[in-house]
Amino acid sequence: MFDLLNLKTEAFGLDISDSSVKIAKLERRGKDFDLACFGEELVPEGIIEKGEIKDEPALVKIIKKTLAKVKGEKLKTREVIASLPDEKTFLRVIQMPKMAPEELAKAVLFEAENHIPIPLKDSYFDFEVVDPIVDHLDHCDVLIVAAPQNIVNSYTRVIRLAGLNPDAFEIESLSISRALIKNLITVNQILLIDFGATRTVLIVFSGRSIRFTSLLSFSSEKLTQDLASGLKISIIEAEKIKIDYGLESKIKVQLQEKTGDFNLEKEITEDEKILNVLDSSLSQLVLEIKDFLDFYYSHRGHEHLPPTRDEIKRILISGGGANLKGFDRYLAKKLGISTIIGNPWTNILSEPENRIPEEYLRRSLSYTKTLGLALRGVLSE
Repeated sequence: MFDLLNLKTEAFGLDISDSSVKIAKLERRGKDFDLACFGEELVPEGIIEKGEIKDEPALVKIIKKTLAKVKGEKLKTREVIASLPDEKTFLRVIQMPKMAPEELAKAVLFEAENHIPIPLKDSYFDFEVVDPIVDHLDHCDVLIVAAPQNIVNSYTRVIRLAGLNPDAFEIESLSISRALIKNLITVNQILLIDFGATRTVLIVFSGRSIRFTSLLSFSSEKLTQDLASGLKISIIEAEKIKIDYGLESKIKVQLQEKTGDFNLEKEITEDEKILNVLDSSLSQLVLEIKDFLDFYYSHRGHEHLPPTRDEIKRILISGGGANLKGFDRYLAKKLGISTIIGNPWTNILSEPENRIPEEYLRRSLSYTKTLGLALRGVLSE
């Protein structure tokens, strides 16, 4: 067994991804929490690829640099909850007969072999019984997680060489859910979409647990590349259009790109062409989300939990890509499901919708997973 689900000491969140290293530390203030410190450094291409560390010494340096440049209070602990990439980890919810805890542990280990696509002898494995919302069930739901030993060992080495102690590892879907789902409980099924720089994470959350997840290669960077290709402009220009105007109906932007000793100015007024390129690119994401939902609806086995057999009626979006203007309305229209921007401060502050300015909220969307990790570091105190 490896400690993927439980935590025993105060710690801060360390979010390691293909594109960045982020840090966040929370401290309790009465019923709420304060953001004590945070930091971020970009990870150059090639150091981490699809969740696998390719250059450990380089990543150690980046983590140390992130620690040295944190904003806010000085970090007083070396204990961390570190993220593990969904690309390299496995999460399932299985149903087991009710039995004594000792018997359940043995039975889950045996049953997990049928659900985890890698040998358990080569994995770190953990499980947790999901508390039901109704108490008349004749069985229990069990959340099982597993990660290849070689992947976890690589992350462990890097973190320790950076002078930190990995107190626990967590699959990123769990961190995202903790940041966005109020008290980690829902009456109805909710779809979480974390639209990140290098990929998109889809999570169905119901009752007190994740029920289904998927990882899509479509990303915010892919959208920028498609925009640059479709409009025959530079990546810099495409990123500026995407950030400043997004899916707004009227687009007029004057771009300035310094090249040598002169400024290149270009005015783009082709609103319809820009929107068509964005729509064409995003239609791929929409199609993959629809396929994900179709598969989920045909395979779900937990309708009795609290939800009815109804389809998902609410989507929460997060990740840096969720800052695309009009993205929530676009998904709502294309999927026919109410879509809103998630709030990663939901379980950190009381009434965060009234205390977090919209600009600050949008800036924190890329820290959703990091704040989820940090929140775990203080909830066990």
